Amino acid sequence: MTTDDFLVQYAAALRAHVQSGGARDLGVGNELGRQALRDDVSMLKIVETHVELVGKLAQQDPGFDSAEALAFLLHTLAPLDAATRRSEEQRVRADDLADRDQFRNAVVNSLQEGFFVAEPGGAVTEINEAFVRLTGYSADGLPYRWPHPWLVDHESARTQQARLAVEKQVQYDTPIRHRDGRLVWVAVNINWVESGDGDSHVYVGTLRDITAERAFAARESAVLRLATAVSVAKSMSDVLSITLDECRLTLDVHRVVAALWPADGTEPTIQVAGKLTAPDWRHLDPALREIFAQARRQLPLTVQPIESPDAPGQSSGVVAVLTGAGTVTLWLELRVPRRISGEDRLLITVLVGHLGLAIQHVRQFEAARETSLTLQHAMLAAAELPPGFAVRYEPAVTPLEIGGDWYDVLRIGASRIGIIVGDCVGRGLPAAAVMGQLRASARALLLTGAEPAKLLEELDAVAELIPNAFCTTVFLAVLDTDSGELSYSCAGHLPAVLAEPGKGHRLIADARSVPLAVQRKASRPQSSVTLPPGSTLMLYTDGLVERRDVPLDDGMAHLGATVSLAANQTVDAVADAALAELAPPDGYDDDIAIVVYRRPYPSLAIHQVVKADQLGELRHQLAAWLDDAGVGEERVADIVLAVNEAVANSIEHGYQGRKLGKVRLKGDNDGSRIRIRIIDKGSWKPAATDPGVRGRGLLLIRAVSDWLEMDCTPKGTTVDMSFSLAT
Repeated sequence: MTTDDFLVQYAAALRAHVQSGGARDLGVGNELGRQALRDDVSMLKIVETHVELVGKLAQQDPGFDSAEALAFLLHTLAPLDAATRRSEEQRVRADDLADRDQFRNAVVNSLQEGFFVAEPGGAVTEINEAFVRLTGYSADGLPYRWPHPWLVDHESARTQQARLAVEKQVQYDTPIRHRDGRLVWVAVNINWVESGDGDSHVYVGTLRDITAERAFAARESAVLRLATAVSVAKSMSDVLSITLDECRLTLDVHRVVAALWPADGTEPTIQVAGKLTAPDWRHLDPALREIFAQARRQLPLTVQPIESPDAPGQSSGVVAVLTGAGTVTLWLELRVPRRISGEDRLLITVLVGHLGLAIQHVRQFEAARETSLTLQHAMLAAAELPPGFAVRYEPAVTPLEIGGDWYDVLRIGASRIGIIVGDCVGRGLPAAAVMGQLRASARALLLTGAEPAKLLEELDAVAELIPNAFCTTVFLAVLDTDSGELSYSCAGHLPAVLAEPGKGHRLIADARSVPLAVQRKASRPQSSVTLPPGSTLMLYTDGLVERRDVPLDDGMAHLGATVSLAANQTVDAVADAALAELAPPDGYDDDIAIVVYRRPYPSLAIHQVVKADQLGELRHQLAAWLDDAGVGEERVADIVLAVNEAVANSIEHGYQGRKLGKVRLKGDNDGSRIRIRIIDKGSWKPAATDPGVRGRGLLLIRAVSDWLEMDCTPKGTTVDMSFSLAT
């Protein structure tokens, strides 16, 4: 409806109301007012039309009731008045809210602390100017989705977010990464805030820069921790690792490289703590080589930031001279280039002072350790071990890495071997000194040829004359290599382990008595056991099996199972397997002595004239010998095939066209390897240029054996081959 149409309708309704003498319903006027509101008819236009119409009606009718006309007008204007008042209220409210938003924004931006608002999913939707200064990330990048680009420790941030869901407020300190790459420490305060309807929430938080106070506390703490840690370091790798740990957060260092120049001025060795492996000097980055070379000309404890070639005015790292003449120079490489502040230089200078002292301590310690270990190994080393034996000495990880454990393996006759393993009380040089005296005495006593029990009694008398030899434990045995009989006596020592082929392991635990120099009422006992062919014997000291958190029986059972599983390995492999399998995560905290012996199987010897039609008998003898030793069927087939080819070659090439001669075959089996030697006295005939389908014997032998060697002369041929039994 147009305004004119509305005014015509209004005039008609007003006349009807006045003519009725006010009896008509005023609701008609109210309805017209709502119609005017819908059609956007001006209130002023309605009043103007009403005045004109009332004037005309008054002229036409002297008894016109103006009061009824006014009442009709007021009912018409009532809806428009109400709408106008509502509109004004909304305008005032909007103006008020705008003013309040301006005020809130002004307050938020005036805060010295960084302010942010985040959605339930973690996305930051609002930040203030202080937040921008702290992080380097502006409002133009909003919203910042989770995980936020300034986070350093994502796991910690997730943990705090989980806490917030439960506690509704969290406060914590954390490092963040400024957009320019530098590390900033902030104190974070986050609150869970519910919306007015209670159906949703947001996170409102602040960040406060605590880098300066954190740097001071970190500097004091880092210096204290580093000084304490490096004071007990025993190697350069320890020192570098500790340095990296302390500088990673305080200085944002991600790699530490040390160059160590020897006294003779030759090329330095390089050690690295961090992500990269240590190259040698010649393969080191040329720029870093130049940095080290220049630093050597500086005074001790000099700290010099090195400008990054890609970021002028910022440093890629710091080089420090730790000792006089620059013999130890350190490179602290920053994760990202940045400006090195005066506080950073002060911290590094203090740290370098402690590191210099630590390096001197480490070098002195390493020199003492090298001397001690040289002495220890010189005392323990056997001139030449008899066949079937392996020995090991494993030093502890504690200072100087030496102690009172020892072993000895000594020939005392054509077929007799003395074996001894002992453990003196204590550690370090005092225990090593006692060990040296007892070992020398035991070695001399073994040469007398006395029985083990008698030898221990005589060693008792020696121990009583040696200070601190009290309570030394010893396992002493004499082995007859022909019969396999092991006679032994044990003075307080752990039982030996014997693993037999196909039967598992057992402990040699008889003939036990008190340790040396301990009062006893009876003579030392003695016992014996026969070692079956192929069996493995291990004598050891307690450091191999004793653990604080593991029963001793479990440790010995673990050792026995390890020796049994290595039944087809060499004795050296058995010793190494025991050390590796039983090693604690942090290394052995006590030194260890080990002796391993494997009794070989009986040898095979065949010396006879062999014709081609007699090879079957030779094969049967060889197979029976291998079966007796428990060799697997597949390996037996390989060995028999190779030997058959070698003997057939001897018959064909060595004695071809001549009177048949003898072939000598010798086989040895030490439990881990079969060795076969075939000797003839014939003259070797070279194979034909075109052998056709023949002449494949040597190729076949090489294919199935682990090792083959031939020695051909006019006076005879020797073929040596070996076959591993290890699985």
